[in-house]
Order: sequence, then structure tokens, then C-alpha cells
Amino acid sequence: MHWRAITRLFGILMMLYSLSFLPSVGIAILYDDGQAIIFGLSLLITFVGGLFLWFPNIRQRAELSVRDGFLVVTLFWAILGMVGALPFILGLHLSITDAVFESISGFTTTGATVIAGLDQLPPSILYHRQQIQWLGGMGVIVLAVAILPLLGVGGMQLYRAEASGVAKQEKITPRIAETARALWIIYLVLTLACAIAYWIAGMNLFDAVGHAFTTVATGGFSTHDASIAHFNSIAIEIIAIVFMLAGGVNFAIHFVAWRRMTLRPYVNDPEVRSYGYIFMLGLLIITLSLYLAGEYTGASSSLRYAAFQVTSILTSTGFTTADFSLWPLHIPLVLVILSFTGSCAGSTAGGIKIIRIILLAKLGLRQLFQLAHPQAISVVKLGGKAISEEVLYSVWGFYVLYIVTALLLTVAMMAAGLDLESAFGAVVATINLLGPGLGDVASNFSGVNAVIKWLGVFGMLVGRLEVFTLLILFLPAYWRH
Repeated sequence: MHWRAITRLFGILMMLYSLSFLPSVGIAILYDDGQAIIFGLSLLITFVGGLFLWFPNIRQRAELSVRDGFLVVTLFWAILGMVGALPFILGLHLSITDAVFESISGFTTTGATVIAGLDQLPPSILYHRQQIQWLGGMGVIVLAVAILPLLGVGGMQLYRAEASGVAKQEKITPRIAETARALWIIYLVLTLACAIAYWIAGMNLFDAVGHAFTTVATGGFSTHDASIAHFNSIAIEIIAIVFMLAGGVNFAIHFVAWRRMTLRPYVNDPEVRSYGYIFMLGLLIITLSLYLAGEYTGASSSLRYAAFQVTSILTSTGFTTADFSLWPLHIPLVLVILSFTGSCAGSTAGGIKIIRIILLAKLGLRQLFQLAHPQAISVVKLGGKAISEEVLYSVWGFYVLYIVTALLLTVAMMAAGLDLESAFGAVVATINLLGPGLGDVASNFSGVNAVIKWLGVFGMLVGRLEVFTLLILFLPAYWRH
């Protein structure tokens, strides 16, 4: 393990991240909300901390291994949660537990919150919440990979540890820095388009930019307690649906479609097609269920609320126009299943990811086929291409670890004081990066104890880092030379 090189890298990343406090300083000055000194102090603490780590190790330029990359990515997400919590501690006087929970929830694009009374918060604090979700959406490590080569730091190992999905080793451009920059250009374009659309639909500029940040990032933080329901606008809800769905698509597919100037890549990709089918099936089930249960008057109202919540849950965004935990019959459970499914690999969404669900289904069908035909040789294919056994084992291992972790977290949260519904809801909200849960955590986590919040932080990190990156650090073999 190249400890000094890793420490030097942490220092560089922290100094770079400290610059992200500058827009909040500007917002605080513009709105005169009294928080400019808080964000200035947060910037100074973060920059000096990074300088303290970097300067003694300035000449340590050892190339990081993949093994180093897992540690760097995991620890940096944890460190980001700490420094991102500074404005909440210094400005809102939250406890360390609450501030770190809020910050980690932002960076992991979970959207779970411990803060009530958002409408009364200083604008600069609200902007900070929205911005950390936007930065976390694509992954600040990928952003750093686009910049660090200019500073003499190789980034391929970090990208491999950070990027999600079965085909995470594939690059859409020949050089890793170009790949990261291409992804961020697409991310910026989508965010700008979303902000303009929100503004035209009736949001003020502050709300439009803030909600664009968390819509494209599929994060779910809002500047209002009522979330998107605050605006009570069908036009705004439609815009949110479009850009949430866009955020749930593999960004490599966005890149190919943009480069070729055609929509054909979306149609040809089997995961995107399945994403569309799952969305339509979920929409049909929830709309019919709401209509038949008489929850809303008329089919159009049922369709409106179903379309928004299905999109929000499937993409793990967590925006709300209604409290789905109070919907009757089987509806909350169907939405929970959708949250575990998630969206496409390589997107900003959480959950298991659709490509893994497809491969797990094909694995199950292959097993049934081989039971009927023991001598037959069956190959799992996706998009006409054979999938290697190594990838299939990886998918199966991911699924087992994901479900086992979710079950153990549910048990731990029950032991910490939650009832079964609330504990399961808290795990769904955190490990799936969803935000809203069930029971006591249906709206926020402010009423639960510190142990449950720290378990939630662990769940959010597991979900954001796709299980393997975090859990490998608990393996004794990882630390052996």
C-alpha cells in the first residue's frame, strides 16, 4: 500500500474540493443571509487540511494500484462527508452525527434528510445541499480523474474503483481523462437544459438551478419541505420525469447518441429497452391500483401521481408529490421492489441496476434449462454477445452481498430501536439511495437515534460504492501483502 502517495492524493483532492464552497459564498453575499463567513471558514479549513496532507508528501508520486484505488475511493467519500458537513455544523449548529448524515446523503445522492423547515433555511445552505448532490451524482472521483492527470497523478485505478456497472472497464474514449471529461460535458448539458426547462415552467431561477442539480443527479434534495409538490405544477412534474429518466440511463449511451446524433443507441441497448419496459409496467400497475382503490378521483389524477412516483422511485431520486408510504394495499411494496431494481448501470441512480437483474434472470432460466437438459451447453447472452462466466459470477456475488447486507442492516436497525416496517424502510431508503422510507422514516430521519443514523450512513456508502468497493476493506486478505 502506497500510504504516502495516497495521503498526497487526499491532500490534492481536498484542496480542489475546497473551491466548491466559493459558489455558496457568492449566494450568501447575494442574499445577505449571514452565512458567507461560515462558507469562507469551511473553505479555509478544507484547503488547509488538504495542504497539510499534500505538502509533506509532495514528492510521493508512486503509481496507485487497483488495491490502492478501493481504499482511496472509500476513504475519500468518507472524508467528503466530513468536510461537506462543516456548513451544517458551523451554520445550522447540527450535531456531528446529523451533519455527517446530511452530507453523506447528499454526496451519495440518497436524499434522506434530518433537517425540517427547509423553507426557512438560508439560501446559501440550501444551495450547498443541492450542489453536493450534483457533485456526487457523477462522482467527484471521476471529476478528479479528469483534472489530476494535469497534476501528474494517474487516474485509471480510481476510475475503475468508482465507475459502476458490469462493463465498468470499458472506456468511451481512448484516454481515461477524456472519458471523464466527456461524461461531465453530458452531465453539464443535461443539467443546464433541466434548469432552463424548470425556469420556463415557472420556478424562480434559484429553485430551477437547485432542482436541476438534484434531478439530473437523481438525488432528491429539494429547497422546500413539500419537495416537488410545493409547486403543484403538472408542467414541472413532466420536466422532472423526463430528466429523472435521463439521469437513470447509462451516460455512455448518452455519449454515443450525442456523438452520432441519433436516438438509435437507446433503442438498440438491451438495458435501456428493459428500463423502458419496467417503467411502463410499474406505471401501469400503480396507476390501475390507485384508480381501483379510489385513492384519487379520476384516471388522470391516478396517472399523474403514479407516473411521478414510479419515475422517482425507479431512478432512486426520491422527489415526492405524495407520501407513497400511505398509499393503500400492495402499492408501497411494488414501489420498494422498483427501488431495489434501480435504473441502468453507469447512471447516477442507485439500486441493484437493471443489467444485473437481466443477467440474474437469464442465469435462473439457464439453470432451469440445464435441469431439463443436463447434457446441453447453454451460454448467457446480452445484446447478442456472450457474457463470460467471470462476469456472471461477479453479478451473482454482488446480488448475494447486496441482499445479505440489506438484511443485516435491517436486523441492526431493529436492534437499535426501530420496528420492522421502519427498519426495512430505513434500509430501502439508504442502501438503494432512495431517500424517503417507510414508517418512522417516511419523511425524514430526524426522529431516530444516532446509532440508526450511523447505520444509515454505512448503508448509503455501501449503495453508492456498489458493495464491493466498501466491503472489500473488511476482508483480512485485502490487508495482507
